Order: sequence, then structure tokens, then C-alpha cells
Amino acid sequence: MPAQLTPTNTTLGDTSLILYAELNSAQKRTVQRRLKAGELRLLAKGIASKLPEDEWPALVARERIRIVSALFPKAVYAFRTAFNGGLPEQGVLYVTHHTSRKISLPGLQIVALKGAPPQTGDMPMQGREVYFPSEARCLLENLSQSRGTNKRTTGREAVETRLLSICNTRGETSLATLRETARALAPTLGLTEEYSTFDSLVGSILKTRESILTTAKGRAHTAALPYDADRLALFEHLAATLRSQPLQQADEAARSPQAMIHFAFLESYFSNFIEGTEFDIEEAREIVLLGKPVLSRPKDSHDILGVFRQAVTPAWMHQVLASGTPIETQLRKRHWDQMQERPEVEPGEFKLKRNRASNTEFVEPEWVRGTLIQGSMLLPTIPAGLPRALFAMFLISEIHPFNDGNGRLARLVMNSELSVVGACRIIIPTLFRDEYLDCLRVLSREGNPAPFVSAMQKIQAWSAAFDYENLDCVISEMKRCNAFERSLIQHRLLSPQ
Repeated sequence: MPAQLTPTNTTLGDTSLILYAELNSAQKRTVQRRLKAGELRLLAKGIASKLPEDEWPALVARERIRIVSALFPKAVYAFRTAFNGGLPEQGVLYVTHHTSRKISLPGLQIVALKGAPPQTGDMPMQGREVYFPSEARCLLENLSQSRGTNKRTTGREAVETRLLSICNTRGETSLATLRETARALAPTLGLTEEYSTFDSLVGSILKTRESILTTAKGRAHTAALPYDADRLALFEHLAATLRSQPLQQADEAARSPQAMIHFAFLESYFSNFIEGTEFDIEEAREIVLLGKPVLSRPKDSHDILGVFRQAVTPAWMHQVLASGTPIETQLRKRHWDQMQERPEVEPGEFKLKRNRASNTEFVEPEWVRGTLIQGSMLLPTIPAGLPRALFAMFLISEIHPFNDGNGRLARLVMNSELSVVGACRIIIPTLFRDEYLDCLRVLSREGNPAPFVSAMQKIQAWSAAFDYENLDCVISEMKRCNAFERSLIQHRLLSPQ
């Protein structure tokens, strides 16, 4: 940043950006002489530079706070500019000032509108005489009326969404405090009507008055059972994809009772391995098929048995996911049966604390019931079989309704949707774990279902390619196909064919 020029300084110093407002009389005369000599050029009235014209937009963007401070001393960033954190939108930067005028610069138009001077809570920017408004002032100003195509304010819906975000991230007490700050500011700012709307929005969010919220998030927040509006939009997008895209579906591979037992064992083994419950395959075989739990790891042993029981018992195998309010009771029962030997995770009880995996935050505890109900109501609109199975699995995985066991439960729910239509259940081998989880993350964070849908079709076809009649043979064949390996760098998943 160029050094501040002192009143006695007759030199210009850094001439990349010269603001007349920062110069004394002698320096201004020097600028005029250098302008006539062609050493400097005017960007706008009162602003000069030695830089070539093609560099002016970048210069203005870099020095815009300094420019605003010089041209509009004691101005306050305002309206949608303040709402955006101080960034111009479509090349326009709004401020309030004691005068109204517009200044056009290369790449930026500064629009000053007559308004109140800096108030308590407005903060100086870069130590200069230009201020960033308090949160309350910013939101009140953006509730004011704005006409025309390029509106200076963001409007009520944007403010409603911001207030919901404040409540969700900082809590109801912070929102109530913000309302009191706005109440005190409104008369000075001349925004008493805007405060009335602000007060009603906050009261709606805090549920102390009848709701006037109109956004999807607002309706979700004030519903009888609040739900996660962003997650519901994600579920609707996945549902639309699964309705419109025909999927390749493999037929059941384990048809005899013995083959079904072997398949269920391998399904349980790999499903638990994904979640970190790791046993040697022969050790797991003794636990599940010979009834010999590892005495030093009784709870881990029961984890494998819990998934196996639901993968092999017809009542669980063919239990399709319910739609609407019945899903609550159904999932509680299913989770209790699966995790009953782990009382510390509260089997059958929805979570009361946030849970996460890596950088993925799952649905907030208070939104679990509503999001399950709203999301599950999309199920009947999705074709039965693999499409509905993938939706059901992602619904449970993304909500993560319980303290533990969510991934295993999601895969059991998925496979039940497949068994009931005579399709092959899905095994996620160890070597496929990272691809499986990566696809879920892409869908969760980016809203892109394509990798997930493609990967799950591929792994279902892989699961259906084995003969499950002889367990020794199928284990040997899966080892040959690298199913038990971990490194995708050293190995690739092979087909038995």
C-alpha cells in the first residue's frame, strides 16, 4: 500500500495510485504538471496513476477500500455489498454517506446513497475512515425496499436465510441478542418499518409467534417436525436421477439356503470391516458360522453377528424401508436388533449429539426425525429394486440417525430392497471401500450422484458373479480377485470371470 503523504511532502512517492484527497496543494500541482507531461493519466476525477490503462481494473479492485475512504470519508459499506462481506456485485459497490452520488471507475462503480453516519458497532476498515456495518445494521438495510432490475438490497428471503443460519450456528440466544441490537439501531437509521419485518422473522425462527417464513429452509425450520432443507433438496435430486436413469440390475446369485448363508456371512464380514471391525476371515467364520465369539473381543464379535442375523433372516431380509412416520419405529427396531450388545451406543435411540465422518457433518439431532420422514416420502416415487435400494441406503447414510452402526444399517436397508425383488444383494469388498466412500462424499458434498450410481451398479454386478454354494471356494476366489486387499495403488479389483 502506498505510504501516506504528509502535508509538507512535495514528492509523490508511489505513483501507481494517486488520490487527490490525500495530497497537499504542492503535491496536487506536481500531479498536474506530470499529467500535462504525459507521465500520469487520470482514471477518474481526483484519481491518477502511472500504470497502463489495462492494469487499472486490477488496481481499483486491490485499492478499493482506500479509494472509498478518500472519495467518501466516513462512508459505511451498505446494502448487498455489506451482505456479501464487502465484495462488489456485478461491478457495483454500495455505501451510505452524507451525500448521494455515483462514481464510475475502471471495473467498479461506487454508489453512495444518503444515510446515517457510522454507528456503534460499525468497524473501521484497514484503519481508514470507511466503515463496515454491524450485523444488525446490515440486515435491517437489506430489508428496505429496492426497485428496478439491479436492486441494491438482497431482500427479505436472503435476510431470512441469513437469520436461520445465525440461529443454527450460534444459537437462539445470539439471535435474540441481535434482535435487541436491531431494535436500538432502527430509529437512528430511519428503518422502523424494516425492524418490524426483522422482528417478525426472528420471532418466527424462535417460534414465539406465528411463522411468516417463506424460504424452503424457513418452512423446514418451523415445521411440526423440523427437517434439514438442504438434505431434502439433495434427496430430491438423487430421486430425480434414479427415476430418469434406467439401471442395470443383477439377479440373485445365492439361491439355495446354504448359498444364502454364505453370502450373508461375507456381506456381514465386509460391512463390518468397512467400519473398522476387523477380523481375519477364518476368525470371523468361526464367530458367525461355528458360534465361537472371540473372548477378548465380545462386542466386535456381536457386531458381525448382528449384521449377519439381519442379512440371513427372511423377516429382516425382505423388510423394505417404510415411508413417512412409520420409518421411525422401523429403524429403531432394526438398529436395536443390530446393536443390542452395545448399550453404550444407545441401541434403537436416535442420536442426541452431532456426529461426523472426516469433514462431513451429518444431519443435526433435532432434525433427524423430520428429515427421515420427509426424505422417506420420496421412496414410493422411485422404481423398486436397485434404484430404490440406492436411495434408501443414501438416506440412512446421509442422515446418520444413530450414534453408531449407521453405515452397516444403511447397507442392510439397501440390500433388503434388493432381496424383496429377487435382485442380488451387494457386498462392498475391502478393496472397494475407498471408491464406495469417495462416491458417497461426492454425492453428499457436491450433489453429484453419477459416480455413486455408476459404482454401485458395478459392485452389484461383481457381487453377483460368484458361486456361493461352497464357502471355501468363494473365499478363495475373492482372494484371487483382491477383494481382501486394501491398497488401490498396488491392486485392482478383479472379476471372477
